[in-house]
Amino acid sequence: MRKFAFLLLTVLVAGLFAPAAGAAEGTPATGASWVVITAGFSMAIASAACGYAQAKASAAASESIARNPGASGVIQNMLILALVLIESMALYTFATMFIRVK
Repeated sequence: MRKFAFLLLTVLVAGLFAPAAGAAEGTPATGASWVVITAGFSMAIASAACGYAQAKASAAASESIARNPGASGVIQNMLILALVLIESMALYTFATMFIRVK
């Protein structure tokens, strides 16, 4: 665990000093490339979070239907509503990413 923390700290410090090292060479600073990179990372993070949340919601709904089959209709409706709201996070991130990159 200690080696992992040291490695993570080293990568973080190197990432913080990398833009300063590139700016010292006299290259013009354009923010367009960083916008594209951060937009890609934001979409990747949003997709991963949505996938995890949808899997967790589906597992919980399946377990609750297995425990109480009589309430399956209500649970299924709530699951569909939850999945729609979870998926909207990824769609909002995609729309924001598309607007920022354009």
